[in-house]
Amino acid sequence: QLQLVESGGGLVQPGGSLRLSCGASGFTLDYYAIGWFRQAPGKEREGVACVSRSGETTYYADSVKGRFIISRDRAMNTIYLQINSLKPEDTAVYYCAADYYSDYDACNFQLAYDYWGRGTQVTVSS
Repeated sequence: QLQLVESGGGLVQPGGSLRLSCGASGFTLDYYAIGWFRQAPGKEREGVACVSRSGETTYYADSVKGRFIISRDRAMNTIYLQINSLKPEDTAVYYCAADYYSDYDACNFQLAYDYWGRGTQVTVSS
């Protein structure tokens, strides 16, 4: 069974950093564009970052640009989301998702992501 598993969330003070991980069970992430999404209480899910299958293309939501960095570690079959300069409004459940049918160098938040993880909670509070 194909599964995505997020980890690395937690409680952090404003201005702090976390590194979220997205690992896969049952398949290699090399063949998938990967997106990170988040959903805060009472709000719709939004895309925050994605990386293409090639790893050459990344895309960020304006709200996180310059603070979040998405990267691939092919040896570890893991996608990371480094989140810096955290703000209270970054508090949300963060999900990773995988899309198989995207172009090699493409990623965006509108892809038909085939697989989703269960999420990891990030709470930014003093």
